[in-house]
Amino acid sequence: MAQIVVGMSGGVDSSVAALLLKRQGHDVIGVFMNNWEEKDEAGVCTSEQDFADVRRVCDHIGIPYYSVNFAREYRERVFSHFLEEYRRGRTPNPDVLCNREIKWDVFLKFALSLGAEKLATGHFARLGGGSGGWKLLRAADENKDQTYFLYMIGQEALSRALFPVGHLTKAQIREIARENGIPVSEKKDSTGVCFIGERNFKRFLSQYLPAQPGDMRTPDGRLVGRHDGLMYYTLGQRRGLGIGGGGDGRRWFVVGKDLKNNVLLVEQGEDSPLLYSEGAAIEDLTWIAGRAPAAVGETLLCQARFRHRQPLQEVAVRLRPDGLMDMDFALPQRAITPGQSAVLYLGEECLGGGIIR
Repeated sequence: MAQIVVGMSGGVDSSVAALLLKRQGHDVIGVFMNNWEEKDEAGVCTSEQDFADVRRVCDHIGIPYYSVNFAREYRERVFSHFLEEYRRGRTPNPDVLCNREIKWDVFLKFALSLGAEKLATGHFARLGGGSGGWKLLRAADENKDQTYFLYMIGQEALSRALFPVGHLTKAQIREIARENGIPVSEKKDSTGVCFIGERNFKRFLSQYLPAQPGDMRTPDGRLVGRHDGLMYYTLGQRRGLGIGGGGDGRRWFVVGKDLKNNVLLVEQGEDSPLLYSEGAAIEDLTWIAGRAPAAVGETLLCQARFRHRQPLQEVAVRLRPDGLMDMDFALPQRAITPGQSAVLYLGEECLGGGIIR
């Protein structure tokens, strides 16, 4: 059987992935990636706790394990981009870039250097194949599907990839873990950006970027408050604005950013027309197949997702000669945010996607 490296996070998904591959008779090696070395606000390095869980799981399953440190590569190839996007007033998704730049590049090369034939992860995704090459397919558990985060990886990575739990639901994974006495069977899922975790986002970001406070105004120019820095806010946000009552009594929402004048635009009511878009321009396109699914100028009817776990939305897309893609929405979409990813699907197949401009 094949030698397979499993990227292990200390969570239940990757633990069960390793267990299933070991059961199938493969030569399995567990490897924990440390991409971030700083401690959280309580002075705790969560990666130390996670690696302790990896050791316990690997000992229980009966497989060898390693820890590798890619913190330098992560800072250079993911975190620097993350900060630059915030400087531009955008809202990036570093997990998408991490999958392409770290897990399916640096980490994959490390796995191959160990003699592994495949790299497996606990992602909720499935693989398909055919004459046209490898395909990335949505997971069986639609609520947990993670193809949104994987759309930037290409054919070379997919040819080496395994997603052993992609055909299972989260409930089934936990049940397998319980039945087999996996130590992390009840461990809660991690949430948020990996290097921020549960800590205060505003406090974290302020350590790296200078804040520029400014006015908070309505679209017609009325001053209603002050903001702490445009980088701290995202389209559609309602928490943490600190405006209080006033106006017509409805909640306030961020509806835009005036970068030139450092003004945060806010309006009352979650149904503000300024929160909705009928289309978007998409840049930095990448395609799973290695080529675009339609010719320049040709209209492709498909589905899209603009955030993780969002139900698929019907769209029409057209590639432009300048390398951008125009996307028209069948229904107006709320809080389409520059810097976030727009990921395309044709049924269960993930085609690829790009960054909302």
